[in-house]
Amino acid sequence: MFRRLYDWVIALAAHRHALPAMGAVSFLESSVFPIPPDVMLIPMVLANRAKAFRIALVCTVASVLGGLLGYTIGYYLFETVGAWVVRVYGLQAARDSFVAGFEHYGIWIILIKGLTPIPYKLVTIASGAAHFDLFTFVWASILTRGARFFLIAALLWRFGEPVRAFVEKHLTVLTWLFLVALVGGFVAFRYLF
Repeated sequence: MFRRLYDWVIALAAHRHALPAMGAVSFLESSVFPIPPDVMLIPMVLANRAKAFRIALVCTVASVLGGLLGYTIGYYLFETVGAWVVRVYGLQAARDSFVAGFEHYGIWIILIKGLTPIPYKLVTIASGAAHFDLFTFVWASILTRGARFFLIAALLWRFGEPVRAFVEKHLTVLTWLFLVALVGGFVAFRYLF
């Protein structure tokens, strides 16, 4: 099952519309979409290592722009759209403490959470709901999202074929680990914050 899905994603990564599709996923993931852009970033870089940093740049820019949408949802539409997103992810209990945390640790929340499997959309919406400084939010988002995507791209660019061979050999285990990390990020956010 994972092998067919992997082969499909690798083929999609080489498609001529892969970059705009990844940009759309990256944009939407920062505000409402549940799947992180890494799912497309990694196979796209593996499929075309020469464009690794261009791919990371598109992913970063789209993620930050999507983060501005998430911020806007939190700032202006928190009681409607923002509350819906929080409910969809089952994070109502954690919302108040997370928003309150921005008063003291806002910049650190953005910097740390932007690098982890904790859904970035929750950071962007909470930033807007807490009326966190927009300029600081933008530069912190550029820094943290850029660091994440460029680090992945640089590692894959440098070690591409061995990484690809490793991924293909251990695909099932890596897929399960990725899913556990993704779900773990949601669980950690829900129960720790």
